[in-house]
Amino acid sequence: MKDKMILALLLGVISFSGSSFAAVKTAETVPSKILDVTLTRNKITSIPDVVYEQVPQRGYPSRAMKMDLLIPETKDKKPLILYIPGGGFISANKNNMPQLVNHLAEQGYVVAAVEYRVAPTVKFPAPLEDTKTALRYLRAHADQYGIDSRRVGVIGGSAGGYLTALMATTSGSREFDKGEYLQEKSDITCAVDLYGLSDLTRIGDDYSKQVQALHASSGATEALWVNGSGVFGGKDGGISADQKAAQRANPITYISSTSAPLMLMHGTADTVVSPSQTDLLFQALQKKKIPSERYLVPHAPHGGVYWIQPKVLETITAYFDRYLKG
Repeated sequence: MKDKMILALLLGVISFSGSSFAAVKTAETVPSKILDVTLTRNKITSIPDVVYEQVPQRGYPSRAMKMDLLIPETKDKKPLILYIPGGGFISANKNNMPQLVNHLAEQGYVVAAVEYRVAPTVKFPAPLEDTKTALRYLRAHADQYGIDSRRVGVIGGSAGGYLTALMATTSGSREFDKGEYLQEKSDITCAVDLYGLSDLTRIGDDYSKQVQALHASSGATEALWVNGSGVFGGKDGGISADQKAAQRANPITYISSTSAPLMLMHGTADTVVSPSQTDLLFQALQKKKIPSERYLVPHAPHGGVYWIQPKVLETITAYFDRYLKG
């Protein structure tokens, strides 16, 4: 009898607790919000530090040259854009301008941010040979990375813009194709040069005599880029010490009927590279009837926040879309 009473009490407690819990739970339930999502963006895969070549460099028998890839995950093969960073001829940080690189990947492009050798450890044309090898590597691995190798654009700023211009004007030529993957071509479809250089003997144009003197000195980075270091066997002197070498390093020298279309952009407040540098190249392209256009961006300095604003990014994207998706 006693056991039955205890069992009844336990059942009552359990029943009461359950009903109370249910009541409390019902009272505290708050409806969730519904967030309808429309799929408008693709997932992007990041592959950092892809080695595209091994090259000798002073003090090293072999140095791995790397690129970072951003690949939109789509079934179709995608056009490629090579991003060449600037750095005053003495650095080539492939992590520069992440907003530009990410924006282009968001627009459906495979983007490869490429490092290259710099002065004073090497001199021209080694850096151009590097960027061309990077492109040939990507063409050789197009299936692996989902690239349509027939549609290739290049973009870069400052020294990277200068190399971009060289990639465009030498398109169709094999002169600077050295190293690996020579079964592939380094031709491109179009290019965007942001505040880049052209005639390295005239970088100081439009600036003070003091600035012009600095650019004419043997310590100027453009002199190291073209002549190398006198300590290590290069030609001592400023950029004009070897006029033939300076001319060979000028993108204008290579303009031909096979040169790729080029868009140039420069800020009117650039105190590092005179806006006349892109105008020299633009006028030469126009003279040879190479499809080209040039934009001046009022108040924009050399690099900086102006170059990641929507209007600039949209203009760049529209240009690439015209040639690579049209």
